[in-house]
Amino acid sequence: MPLISLLHRWKKDPSIGPNIAARLTLPSREPAWADFPPALDSRLNSFLKNQGIRRLYQHQEQCLRYIRQGKNIVISTGTASGKSLSYQLPIIDKILINDHSKALLLFPTKALARDQLAWLNEFPDIKASAYDGDTPQNQRKTIRENANIIISNPDMLHIGILPYHTHWTDFFSRLKFIVLDEIHIYRGVFGSHVANLLRRLKRITRHYGSCPQYILTSATIGNPLQLGNSLLEDDLVLIDEDTSSQGEKHFLIYNPPVIDHKFGLRASMQREAVRLSDNLINSGLQTIIFGRSRKSVEFILSRLRERSSFDSQALQAYRSGYLAEQRRELEFGLRSGDIRCIAATTALELGVDIGGLDASVMAGYPGTIAGTWQQAGRSGRGDNPSLAVLVLSATPLDQYIALHPDFLFSSRPENALINANNLLIALAHIKCAAYELPFENGERFGTFDINETSELLSVLENMRLVHKSDGKIFWMSDHYPSADVSLRSTSPQQISLQVTDADGQISLLGTIDQESAPWMIHPGATYFHQGYSYLVESLDLELQKASLIPFDGDYYTVPIKKVELESLHLLGEKMISGAIKYYGEIQVTSCVDAFKIINWNKYELLGTEKLNLPPSILNSMGFWLTLSEGTETLLRESSSWHSSPNNYGLDWKHIRQIVLARDEYICAMCHHAFPDSVLHVHHKTPLRSYSSLDEANNLSNLISLCPRCHQRAEAVVRVNSGLRGLGYLLHNLAPLLLMCDLRDLCLYADHSSPFGSGRPTILLYERVPAGIGFSLFLYESFSELLDMSLSVLRDCPCENGCPGCVGPGGELGSGGKEETKAILDLLCR
Repeated sequence: MPLISLLHRWKKDPSIGPNIAARLTLPSREPAWADFPPALDSRLNSFLKNQGIRRLYQHQEQCLRYIRQGKNIVISTGTASGKSLSYQLPIIDKILINDHSKALLLFPTKALARDQLAWLNEFPDIKASAYDGDTPQNQRKTIRENANIIISNPDMLHIGILPYHTHWTDFFSRLKFIVLDEIHIYRGVFGSHVANLLRRLKRITRHYGSCPQYILTSATIGNPLQLGNSLLEDDLVLIDEDTSSQGEKHFLIYNPPVIDHKFGLRASMQREAVRLSDNLINSGLQTIIFGRSRKSVEFILSRLRERSSFDSQALQAYRSGYLAEQRRELEFGLRSGDIRCIAATTALELGVDIGGLDASVMAGYPGTIAGTWQQAGRSGRGDNPSLAVLVLSATPLDQYIALHPDFLFSSRPENALINANNLLIALAHIKCAAYELPFENGERFGTFDINETSELLSVLENMRLVHKSDGKIFWMSDHYPSADVSLRSTSPQQISLQVTDADGQISLLGTIDQESAPWMIHPGATYFHQGYSYLVESLDLELQKASLIPFDGDYYTVPIKKVELESLHLLGEKMISGAIKYYGEIQVTSCVDAFKIINWNKYELLGTEKLNLPPSILNSMGFWLTLSEGTETLLRESSSWHSSPNNYGLDWKHIRQIVLARDEYICAMCHHAFPDSVLHVHHKTPLRSYSSLDEANNLSNLISLCPRCHQRAEAVVRVNSGLRGLGYLLHNLAPLLLMCDLRDLCLYADHSSPFGSGRPTILLYERVPAGIGFSLFLYESFSELLDMSLSVLRDCPCENGCPGCVGPGGELGSGGKEETKAILDLLCR
């Protein structure tokens, strides 16, 4: 087999074999079959056989059986295990028995929804239609009245269906099934919103006398049943035994080779991912490469096309921002095999049908164990062997995985957490619910009891948004509340990318979300699309359009983002052991005020250009902790304080000039010449490792580096401070208290912070405008968070910091575990 032969070659190849830090082989699995149930409609039976489906996997038959028993289910089986068919069968069977039956299928993205629509429309007796923001207005009435199956998304349900439920009377009164696909996406604040959206949906279905069954599906997470119960607030049966066939799966962890032993620097992660992928496609193996960002995906594609002998049309990229028609063409190209390799973002983590690939290459750790297995699961074709390769970067977390592969191979995937009873989120949806239907006296909203629901409605009554009459509570405002409630933190507004060619013809290239526009398509930016370069001439945020032209220059641009935080209104302050805790309103101002121009091949800094873009302002809530002067003094006396900036000594300016002159103003790593003002002087062995400045600043320990090379060198020997270690620990544990997602909070740690009047401070702030109560909860429950932190630190078996406690240090550095514990000991006295 081509894959097995390639793995043998890699093992013997001196440029590849020694870099394989770990390997795992998952054995093949035989399918466990079940016959079609005797009661299955004969038309459906014939249709499946015509599709080449003659038997079901046992877990599919199990789903059908539980659905027929009237149960709600959550399906959590592997990629390509037939989860979609598991819910399609009972829905189609029901509609064939009673053609008045209806089903609502909710997907987190339009791409997934359209994918399902294509399959369902192959069945002649089923009327399935998409109903989302792209559905033309003149078709919506016909779809509402005629479709058996409506395919939509939570955003459309929230803003375009539930508020207009009177137009959907027939549909809701005959609704038999509701499918919520890919529920692992619904975590944190977004998931909490979706749980409240489902509460509103249940009110509407009850109003029309229907009691639909719910079918939920999930990819690999640690708690699919718990998440499903939290979303649905009803009993669910978990089906998680995957009985589908699986070929042998090979998983390699690849650590790029050290190319500079003096500094411990490794080869580029992206270039190595491209090299391995080129090997794979040359061996006839269809491959997907996952990049960490949209820009990295385009970079990977460009490098792959430069290296590969394949036609450029066989090598493509897939990410957000492409037009829907482009994405459909790419998906078809993957299924047909015309595309041999595709570079993609997490947009292809989800279950879009792209056929079975032979290999998946991850350029960098995706950030979670669950995400890693979801990307790895994108390869696998029937019973054939497949490969997943994780190519590590030089970051501390990636290098930790190289040294401790069991962190990835043996740990269970992360849990997805939500809190549907967050008061601000729930109150926002109670407004929407009151607009949709009057509340009855004594009615409950979700798991709020009668008194709690009544108190929330009283808040709205005091705001003069509702009034009580004849035992009911009516919406009285002329305002449309759903328009003010965003389910997701990002803006739905899109910037159109308009390209003017040499003949003056203007065409639409793609779109970019408004939040990303200032740093991706600012004036003067280079923009990459399907491996081709464009130069941004102008950006108009008000008109929501950017003008671009084709570009064949030898450089690319990197935005310089400036972020400022300010305390606007202090709402709480309290002294605790060794520190002061605060919470209040904060303002986060971010702006792209310049960009760097970098040579494409040499990575040489060619210049910096200023920008004049409006800032992005987030007013939210934050919780922060400021260490006392006494705490800092005690830490210094015990040599446990490494959070202040380095003191290089009074003679540092003179020493720096000597080193630069000695090195002839040339970077010791990339060997390019730079002006005096650009070059840095780097300590080979970190300054903090010495007790004497004279030893640390010895000329033999100093070397000239350009900013880019200096950043790479510092990553290898990073010394994590106790302040950063504590910040990492608090940031990772807070979501367990708040029942939210890590991405719902932002971390800021500074040894001399304006939030703490110049004192060492750790700040956690909410990414949601105006906040949703997380900061106050942390302020009130901080002692519990401290106890959790100390317990995790004491119980963690690592020696010097790891992803499970204070975060890893650099490959040759320190994670700061002892320094963090010293701070915690003083805070917990």
